[in-house]
Amino acid sequence: MKILRRILYCILAFIILLCGLILLYALKPESHVPKPETTAPMQETGGEQEQVQDKGSLEQEPGNSSLTETANEGLASDTSSEYLPPSQSEIVIPKEVSGKSGYQEIQDKQEQVDEQEADRLQKQLDVGNTGDELTFDPVYYPYYNMLDETGKHLYRQIYANANDLYPVFAPIEAVTPGELKNVFSAVYGDHPELFWMDTAYSGKFMGNGQCVEIDLQFNRTAQDFENAKAAFRENADQILAQAQSLLGNYEKEKFVHDVLIDRITYNLGAEMNQSAYSALVNGQTVCAGYARAFQYLLMQLGVPCYYCTGYAGENHAWNIVALEDGYYNVDTTWDDTGNGIYDYFNKTDADYASTHIRRELSVYLPPCNGQVYRNQEQTEAQDDGLRSLEDVGMTNEQVITDLQKYYEDCYNQIVQNGIGTFSFTNVIESEELFEQWRQNYQNDSYRQAYMESALTAIDASSCEMTLETEPLQGEKYLVTHTVTIR
Repeated sequence: MKILRRILYCILAFIILLCGLILLYALKPESHVPKPETTAPMQETGGEQEQVQDKGSLEQEPGNSSLTETANEGLASDTSSEYLPPSQSEIVIPKEVSGKSGYQEIQDKQEQVDEQEADRLQKQLDVGNTGDELTFDPVYYPYYNMLDETGKHLYRQIYANANDLYPVFAPIEAVTPGELKNVFSAVYGDHPELFWMDTAYSGKFMGNGQCVEIDLQFNRTAQDFENAKAAFRENADQILAQAQSLLGNYEKEKFVHDVLIDRITYNLGAEMNQSAYSALVNGQTVCAGYARAFQYLLMQLGVPCYYCTGYAGENHAWNIVALEDGYYNVDTTWDDTGNGIYDYFNKTDADYASTHIRRELSVYLPPCNGQVYRNQEQTEAQDDGLRSLEDVGMTNEQVITDLQKYYEDCYNQIVQNGIGTFSFTNVIESEELFEQWRQNYQNDSYRQAYMESALTAIDASSCEMTLETEPLQGEKYLVTHTVTIR
């Protein structure tokens, strides 16, 4: 009897332990952050199946196995950190861009079928094109690389069948409603060239949540596909032909940004307004169309550009662009306001914190902390009419980047020239450093920093000095010192 009781206690303890493990797994989903590795030009698919060179609107469900972390070799130096969304209560939308949104979240229709219907569908449907030969570089396709191997397999299948205009098929992997929405959203977010695919799909599921049929939805361009594809390429190629002659990625990005603002009219009632087609062919769209056209064109130019969705007073879409030093936010819709067309161009997450919040899968895109190309257009405007370093006979290596180096140079110049009257110049980097330099002369702290020791070194009794300053291009300042030593 005691032995039997002990056996029952052991069984009870095992059941309690098993329930605890199940509860722990349900409450602790895996993280998933896309981290690009290298840069390479994208291969255009354009509606015909071909291998892509190894080169977003949902919430992850607890325990969702379709998302996983990828390796980090880093396109930019800031990919190791994460995006930290601001509070929605801090969002304030400027009056001039209020209402300039229109992004539609992914709509998934779920239909439950009984075992008999499920069995019929499993016998009737095939998987279509599996896309098994395809690969997708994380630099250009970040949403794909948020998925685990099962999710990636389904992603390739959905992409390939959408590319083939094959709307109804059986899933190649076992998938639940939440996982399917993740995968579909990843395909949609990565591929603006699939302009005929709507933001909605449906699925049929058994009582246990297992999917037995996926139904994609296409817009009217699928009915006259070849002509629609030709019109899309013709309009895109007009822009690409001009942009390809530009040297740098920033120049290409800025050109595409400016052309789209010039060509597109914001229209909340525009047809197919979630697609790049509405922007490039019809010339009327909403934020989603602006963003997907921008994404498509930059990807064709070899510039990594991501479709980012979230909240900006209402549902909104914009882009994240990778340049040499990091990632930047770009909102072409809000720049098309008739005022400053670069107000939302190449901005950091801190710049966007009061107006934009990423949501859905977009929170796992890289944080935007780039600085080199931030406010570059303002710098270019300020540089008009100013001399360059080359104009004044200086090089970047000679530019003073901290006051200690400036003091050392002034000391050396005075000691080398000695008694008499002479002149020498320096170039000081940045407005901030120039302001520190000016304050040190106003409060005479320069005397102790270098002048007194220089006079002592050449056994001089007094010094007279006049300073002339001139702003140069790129927020640099030329300082000319005229010195008389006695």
